[in-house]
Amino acid sequence: MKRRTFTRLVAALPISFSAAKESGKIPKTGAGQPGNSDDDRAYWVRTLQKIADPVLTALAQNRLKAEMPIESADGQQQSRILVSHLEALGRTVAGLAPWLQLETDDSPEGRTRQRYFDLTWKSIANAVNPQSPDYMNFTVGGQPLVDTAFLAHGLVRAPRLWNALSAEEQANLVKALQASRVIKPGYSNWLLFSAMVEAALLKYTGAGDELRMDYAIKQHLAWYKGDGAYGDGPDFHWDYYNSYVIQPMLLDVVKTLVEAGKADKSLYETLLARAQRYAAVQERLIGPDGSFAAFGRSLAYRCGAFQLLSQMALQKNSPEELSPGQIRSALTAVIRRTMDAPGTYDAKGWLQIGLCGHQPAIGETYISTGSLYLCSVAFLPLGLPATDSFWTDPTEDWTAKKIWSGQNVKVDHAIKG
Repeated sequence: MKRRTFTRLVAALPISFSAAKESGKIPKTGAGQPGNSDDDRAYWVRTLQKIADPVLTALAQNRLKAEMPIESADGQQQSRILVSHLEALGRTVAGLAPWLQLETDDSPEGRTRQRYFDLTWKSIANAVNPQSPDYMNFTVGGQPLVDTAFLAHGLVRAPRLWNALSAEEQANLVKALQASRVIKPGYSNWLLFSAMVEAALLKYTGAGDELRMDYAIKQHLAWYKGDGAYGDGPDFHWDYYNSYVIQPMLLDVVKTLVEAGKADKSLYETLLARAQRYAAVQERLIGPDGSFAAFGRSLAYRCGAFQLLSQMALQKNSPEELSPGQIRSALTAVIRRTMDAPGTYDAKGWLQIGLCGHQPAIGETYISTGSLYLCSVAFLPLGLPATDSFWTDPTEDWTAKKIWSGQNVKVDHAIKG
């Protein structure tokens, strides 16, 4: 049996996370408790599976629209039904992608990763197939541009997903990405959504709209406020959008352009230095118990607020003052604090609105069930192999835990430029 035929059969199997766990297909070793780095990775894998499984299992069978509940703010149900399914896919793929990019091996995790790889490419294929019951909305309203961009970001992070698609499926995907061009982005971080879509098209077709990318980059350079932070448009916002969107997408758009010979590496290095400073600030925002200051928009994205810190770890660009074990320990604490609270999932395993449990009032009018899957981007370091120092270094207290337990910590400094 050819591998492609085999993977199509595997992808179609209706095995839920809970059923797979009971059957022994998901590793049960490790409890994600402090003090054991092996446990941390096992805990991260289990938690990411728990998040992604309802979305990918349903979509791989063309049943996402039939099965996914749409929780939203009062009065927003009809508008959210039009966009929530693409949100769930794009955001899940954006976080899952680096883990899926790892080559399959015959370890328990490797076999599990292969199953989710198959579910993911099949889900993407169904989402962009005009004949599919789960064909998604890439053009109506403004929101589809956002989540086409998250899907594009995932594809940039995992070329293996693109390569797993047939020629017809790749063509459908390209058409879907291009279709989002009818949506005019706002004069804000939304410029990067258009840029991210074009970066994926450039990477996989050789033909992205360089003007959309260049405009987004130049505007964000103009909106830089100093000490590692950008404005969201001309104004500064106290929220986590520098991590949810701005810096991760800005870095990877420019990196894609550099790799294509269409941007100067010095630009990337400037952006990277700023990102490293912001990542250092992010690590300091994580409290001794894994909580963090709950201010600004989109708190229902939970641990996704720390995407940039996770991306710096994934790309081996973390601030020099932070050890891999320290970052891993801090992120593990955040993931546990936000994803393990009672009420995080409904009875069927779908995410519910909230930051620490089920807190519907914390969701803005644009938040719905699909939106919540941006929490997956906290898990980007799973794209590092289990042998990497991120996973093998001993558990270490993070900055706030050191300070508030009386340990001696070096002073913090702003950067210039």
